[in-house]
Amino acid sequence: MAIIINIDVMLAKRKMSVTELSERVGITMANLSILKNGKARAIRFSTLEGICKALQCQPGDILEYKSDEDNQEEREV
Repeated sequence: MAIIINIDVMLAKRKMSVTELSERVGITMANLSILKNGKARAIRFSTLEGICKALQCQPGDILEYKSDEDNQEEREV
């Protein structure tokens, strides 16, 4: 997948648990797990807003784009 989800990085920086984030945002642990593991097909802006508010970050801090070429180069190294 070309979109990388960095929720784990932000959780570590903020010293926050997944459980605490799910409670603050109001989403289930299952849905948060799907999102943070990169299995989600979409995210609502309201959910993204809630995550950013809880983690005090910008969307770009948790969402990263990598082209397929970048991914291929990493595998070859």
